Amino acid sequence: MSIAVEPRPAALQVEVEPAQVGLDADRLARADRHLARYVDEGRIPNSLLIVSRGGKIAHIAAHGQRDPDTAEPADTATIWRIFSMTKPITSVAAMMLYEEGAFELIDPLERYLPAFANMRVYRRGAGPTIESVPATEPIRIWHLLTHTSGLTYSFFFTHPVDAAYRTAGLDAASQSPDSLATVCDKLATQPLLFEPGTEWNYSMATDVLGRLVEVVSGQSLDVFFAKRILGPLGMHETGFWAPTESQARLAALYTPDPSTGRLVRGPADAGHRSQPVFLSGGGGLVSTAADYHRFTRMLLNGGELDGVRLLSPRTITLMASNHLPGGADLQAFARPLGDLLRPGFGFGLGFWMVVDPVQAKSPASPGAFGWGGAAGTEFWVDPAEEMIVLFFTQIIPSLTPLRHQLRQMVYQAVVD
Repeated sequence: MSIAVEPRPAALQVEVEPAQVGLDADRLARADRHLARYVDEGRIPNSLLIVSRGGKIAHIAAHGQRDPDTAEPADTATIWRIFSMTKPITSVAAMMLYEEGAFELIDPLERYLPAFANMRVYRRGAGPTIESVPATEPIRIWHLLTHTSGLTYSFFFTHPVDAAYRTAGLDAASQSPDSLATVCDKLATQPLLFEPGTEWNYSMATDVLGRLVEVVSGQSLDVFFAKRILGPLGMHETGFWAPTESQARLAALYTPDPSTGRLVRGPADAGHRSQPVFLSGGGGLVSTAADYHRFTRMLLNGGELDGVRLLSPRTITLMASNHLPGGADLQAFARPLGDLLRPGFGFGLGFWMVVDPVQAKSPASPGAFGWGGAAGTEFWVDPAEEMIVLFFTQIIPSLTPLRHQLRQMVYQAVVD
């Protein structure tokens, strides 16, 4: 199916002096120096920081190279693998269909994906000796949006069900040879880690959500994205792969060499260069800073951008509210996820969100929300401050402390 392409938006550039929107330029330079040290010390290969406030970009700073072979600098034209920053886009897609009455958040998933009927929950054992019992609660659509479904990821090495995913070939990477439909059918044969709704565990739930979008809309996920979200928002360089003519701008994907610690191209660098079979709603997209800034502006604007409305303000508010049972925070309710989960953060319908800045030991405003990606990318939207922050780099595994440091380094520059 051919999809009409509108003219590309103008290149991303600074639109206002920081002082005009309550930001201190000298203090923003502290964040730049902090990121430059990470690059100079070889801890990350590159960085791109964007700060906008009041709808205007006030700060852009880039460091390092997008590709060591070409020595081209990382810049606003760079195409990045955003991995799990795909999840908020898939969540918006689902909530667009929710607004159309296609389903209720409390609907059992099996109503739309019958393979997920009669799920079972892990009890004991490993490998072929795994024992499970029938689930007493069905997976509901809100469980997918909040990562409380009981699903997991194959790249975790903390639980026998993680290993069962690996045995079943449930690879979350875009190079998977299976279609999204096939992946979801395989997922439905695996035991859940816990009863849906009783814990939080990062997982392939958003991939299943992407399949729900396909089934309910009658369109493949890439077509739905293009026609309903990416095209209308002018996000013309966001997709499941970088086309040939754009691949010179695709950032190399690095990983530390286990013997030397030096950054080298990782195995996943080969991905996102051709159309994938597996359309991963959980981590499949590439994008540019300009494109993702348009997506986040839509979120900050209550679901609308430049006359295009995707969602209502009330739906955005619902998505950015804490949906963890009893108002719990992620650290108390979630299974461990390294340094990523800290007190004071809750989880909404597709985003982390700040519940209590004091508990979080963070200067972020209550209600700020965002998410990141496996290669170190990160974004957040702060409605109270009318602020958007985007950060890009390309290293697996990502340096999770840097995500928290970014918040303190940006907020200390807010001076009004």
